[in-house]
Amino acid sequence: MILNFIEEHLKVVEAVKNLEKIIKLFSTKIIETLKSGNRIFLIGNGGSAADCQHIAAELVGRFKNERKGLPAIALTTDTSILTAVGNDYSFDEIFARQIEALANKGDLVIGISTSGNSENVIRGILKAKEIGSYTVGLLGKDGGKLKDLVDLAIVVPSNNTPRIQECHILIGHIICEIVDREFSDDR
Repeated sequence: MILNFIEEHLKVVEAVKNLEKIIKLFSTKIIETLKSGNRIFLIGNGGSAADCQHIAAELVGRFKNERKGLPAIALTTDTSILTAVGNDYSFDEIFARQIEALANKGDLVIGISTSGNSENVIRGILKAKEIGSYTVGLLGKDGGKLKDLVDLAIVVPSNNTPRIQECHILIGHIICEIVDREFSDDR
């Protein structure tokens, strides 16, 4: 059983190799956004919310190399905002309201969703597009509704949520390493 899980993981990671060009484009867009003085925002639910926090932490802190902190914010962490907006409006509005308040034209908003159909992520992405932010979907399965809404869709080719999430963080780490090198003090 355990070996089956590992084999399935390896098959999905092997399929992610086919996303190399789009991952490179994603990293280039993040670098351009940061170099222009704009910020990165991340939105997602459950395990994807944890991935948002993980990626933001790698950018604000550092991944491997010493460099200045980079402006990345996971909009999944402020319980007062999440519960107030969820209560006063609806759970579907928790990201859209924060994007409206914090994001600007030229920022980059990353929506992470294994199904691509999370309503609050969809509404957050739509608000980001309305503001003029560039949008990226880190998705799974068939990409769901988000695939056609974002400026750049990265769809992990799997229907298994744990395998999708494992590859989302792999892609996140690849992006962070590329960004880290670009902004490294050793450059």
